[in-house]
Amino acid sequence: MNLIAEIFDVAWRFRAVFFEGMLGTLQLASITVFFGTLLGALVALLRMSRSKILSTVAKLYIDIIRGTPMLVQLYIFYMFVPQMIPALKALNLPEYFYIVLSLVVNSAAYVSEIIRSGIQAVDKGQTEAARSLGMSASHCMTRIILPQAIKNILPALGNEFIMMVKETSLASTFYVNELMRTKIILQSTYFITWQSLFVIAIIYYVLTTILSKLVSLLERRLAVGD
Repeated sequence: MNLIAEIFDVAWRFRAVFFEGMLGTLQLASITVFFGTLLGALVALLRMSRSKILSTVAKLYIDIIRGTPMLVQLYIFYMFVPQMIPALKALNLPEYFYIVLSLVVNSAAYVSEIIRSGIQAVDKGQTEAARSLGMSASHCMTRIILPQAIKNILPALGNEFIMMVKETSLASTFYVNELMRTKIILQSTYFITWQSLFVIAIIYYVLTTILSKLVSLLERRLAVGD
């Protein structure tokens, strides 16, 4: 019982620190998934392109990102990208930028497959019917395919956001202000170690549970129109 009391005592005394860390995590995950979706949509279009070169480049990007650990990618973007691209180094951008950029590039690889799968799940007969009626490829995509594909894409994007909430914990390695960073702060300032880890685990669990319920609710709402 003393151990549980210690955990709750740390959670209450440093609630402001944990709350700030939680907001940092949600902010980082939101930025990542938003820009990751924009980049992922572009990669998905390139992946489905009739050009073999563009399709191969997109596939290679997806395979490399999905086939390497995120922590390795974070180190590469943090340490080597500023050196490899002098224009970025000249801008004197904050280190936070490179961490976000790495997370966006990682998320885009997964989101692109979500978008591609959502589009390809729509019956091809509808595309053929629309084209036979004289609709252009762009009009067919925006008016026929995408409205239906969104029903498949949105819940999957919700799950990607949930995954990113947990994955952003790796950013604490680079002293980014997010939930896992609170453990480092409390340990270095107040010599609190294991208690903060339990508090952080509980916060992550509550966050992911709530978000999972919201995604399930979204899936049911979207299924009503089917």
